[in-house]
Amino acid sequence: MERMRGMTQEVLLGRSGSEAALVQEIDELRKERKAVILAHYYQPPEIQQIADFVGDSLQLAQQAAQTAAEVIVVCGVHFMAESAALLCPDRVVLIPELNAGCPMADMVEPALLRATKEKMPGALVVCYINSSAAVKAESDICCTSANAVQVVASLPPEKPLLFIPDKNLGHWVQSKTGRKMLFWEGYCPVHHDLSAAEVRIAKEQYPKAKVLVHPECRPEVIALADEVFSTAGIIRYVGKTSAQSFIIGTEEGILYQLNKQYPERKFYLASPVLRCHNMKMIDLIKLRNTLQTLSPRVLVPENIAVAANRSLNRMLALGSF
Repeated sequence: MERMRGMTQEVLLGRSGSEAALVQEIDELRKERKAVILAHYYQPPEIQQIADFVGDSLQLAQQAAQTAAEVIVVCGVHFMAESAALLCPDRVVLIPELNAGCPMADMVEPALLRATKEKMPGALVVCYINSSAAVKAESDICCTSANAVQVVASLPPEKPLLFIPDKNLGHWVQSKTGRKMLFWEGYCPVHHDLSAAEVRIAKEQYPKAKVLVHPECRPEVIALADEVFSTAGIIRYVGKTSAQSFIIGTEEGILYQLNKQYPERKFYLASPVLRCHNMKMIDLIKLRNTLQTLSPRVLVPENIAVAANRSLNRMLALGSF
């Protein structure tokens, strides 16, 4: 995860007077509120620039659990802010845009999950972190795209598994572990819309480029990739390989970090469909307003939080991957 605190001067460079004043105001409010700003890699560049920490879902959950800040501002989508609220019940957790949701998270409802569990007595539910707190409360353990293989591998082999809600990630995990699982019929619309045909066209256009895709992509897309990683994993891999050009199969927000950290490399987005509307809903004005008003605040009812925390903490107890 990239640490961003102390970068206010860099953020101010190249901005108009009004934008520079807004950035300065956010920085002053952050100090006044004793706040930490966490941003996902898919956020707009200006949000990534001003954040204290930028990371993927696993890294943001880990950072929320570790921070000593009194106020946690999550620049991402709602389930990420819920995860922070679960892990830090004694802190004020804010999200600058309450309507920034996750279509995949909406594809699984607690009542339907309970009904499915009744048909699978003894099964363990592995819940992708891209889910609501209420769904996490019905699950046995959480995972992210960064640690899903390790989470599944850690579970008793004799237990049947239900993997929710991303069937594409589930298929990839099954291919890596050999573990038979039942998959929920959910998916990330952004990654799911990337087609194998588009990847083939990109490979023809950039024949020397390595193809790096997210495990939320369809199996036929993954079959065309050179490597499959979480968002943070893609960034780390670029830093380790000698390759100079890459076709990127994940949300376009990652390009900001890739170009910033590796300006000498070439990055080509696999398709223009790789844009998450919900991840682009937060801007500097909304961030400033959130710090001013300490709202919208994200709270999880205690009866849900207790069970949801168990599944989250079981994942975190496995460590970093």
